Amino acid sequence: MERGLGMERGFRLFIFISLAIAIILAVFISPFASNSPDGLEKVAEDRGFLNMAKSVWRYSPFSDYSITGIENNYISTGLSGIIGIVIVFIITLILAKKIIAK
Repeated sequence: MERGLGMERGFRLFIFISLAIAIILAVFISPFASNSPDGLEKVAEDRGFLNMAKSVWRYSPFSDYSITGIENNYISTGLSGIIGIVIVFIITLILAKKIIAK
């Protein structure tokens, strides 16, 4: 067996194990994330101009890290995490293949 083939298999195994770990974390850890506002939202809230913000993301499929139509917050947050990870993985894979092809 050539050295390059073994390294390619090892790299693929590393990628898919990393993907599995990320999905496991999304399912079991993300539902326990803080509901507190993030830094920018907290500053806007403290300074009193949060209500002036325009809702650009009101039609977002994952607004507030949840999926509309799923009542259970833990399942909704975990599922949105999985979908987000898979989308980012696919986009990264496509871009990597395009870069390698050049």
